[in-house]
Amino acid sequence: MTRRLHMILTVLALLAGTAAFAQKNTRKNLESERAKLQKDIELINRKLAENSRSSEKVLSNLTLVRSKIAKREQLIDECDRTLKVLGDSISICSGEIAALQDRYDTLSAYYAKLVRGAYKNRDSRTWYMYVLSSQSVGQAFRRLGYFRSLSSQMNSQAAKIQEASAALEARKARLESLKEESDQVRGQIVKERSRLKDEESESANMQDRLQKDRKQYEKQLREKNRQIESLNRKIADLIRQQSQKKPSGSGKSKGKTVSTEIDVKLSNEFASNKGRLPWPVEGVVTDRFGKHQHPVYKNVELPQNNGVTLTVRRGAKAMAVFNGKVTQVFVLPGYNQCVLVNHGAYYTLYTKLKSVSVKVGDKVSTGQEIGVVDTIGGEDLFHFELWNGNEPQNPENWLRK
Repeated sequence: MTRRLHMILTVLALLAGTAAFAQKNTRKNLESERAKLQKDIELINRKLAENSRSSEKVLSNLTLVRSKIAKREQLIDECDRTLKVLGDSISICSGEIAALQDRYDTLSAYYAKLVRGAYKNRDSRTWYMYVLSSQSVGQAFRRLGYFRSLSSQMNSQAAKIQEASAALEARKARLESLKEESDQVRGQIVKERSRLKDEESESANMQDRLQKDRKQYEKQLREKNRQIESLNRKIADLIRQQSQKKPSGSGKSKGKTVSTEIDVKLSNEFASNKGRLPWPVEGVVTDRFGKHQHPVYKNVELPQNNGVTLTVRRGAKAMAVFNGKVTQVFVLPGYNQCVLVNHGAYYTLYTKLKSVSVKVGDKVSTGQEIGVVDTIGGEDLFHFELWNGNEPQNPENWLRK
């Protein structure tokens, strides 16, 4: 019976250990994601504090507040997932405590039996008489061995009980820790939902203000749209010109053949890293790829966004996302200094820079500084694009999640 119980406890321990390891990894990932979301929210709050409440900044602030709302909703979802994982961990821990309690009770019962046996034979004279009354020397040794074994078993059993008791107390302490953490996460969820409600109210007030002063904001919007369209035309022209310069690979020139092979190799390396490219700058995405309706004026469609725009810390540095060669450095209204980097058949564009650390013809490596993000109109924004030939790609599909 004792051996079978030991086997059951061993299996339970192995299963619990495996489950606990998986739970620990899951919780670690969730905690990391929660920390990142909180960091993004802190950055947005800092930018909102830096922005003046002038009419020129209302639309920018609305974009930031809406981004914060999205981050807050994600944070609440992550907290809910963390709460579920903690609940699973609490269930596992409770099961371990039940198994340890059974083991402790079994060991205690067996020890009590040994103690009763020892108590009955507590008088040493009784032991001596029992041994001396043996009918042979062999029987005497066996009887003496029994008493010695009884003493040894009692000591061993006492040690096992102590070990089981310590393990039981440790798991109980772990259970209390998990419950405390679970309560903290519940408290955070309540706070985050309250903040979310306030932010949604703030967003609604900003939308009302934009609706009242529609003519003024539409004028700003037209200027911004012109800048976007100008950038789109500029990049399309540059990539087309660059493609026309590239060798086709059909010529017999040795130089042309080598150049084409290098482009193909670089293109393949770039493509193989889809979804794993590093972000060019640390920040919060506040304007995503594609066509979108205006956030307030529902009948107004914004120009195609061929990249992503991030809100960043003042003075943030932009880095190359992959090995390549600088093909263009230019200035464009609304985007300040811009850098176009070639990666074989692919291109990456870094814009809204105050200063540039590279020049045309430079070879750059992954993580190398391209330039410092500029503060334009009081805003710290960085715009990034990724092209496959003359087709713009959604950068978020290429960059690390």
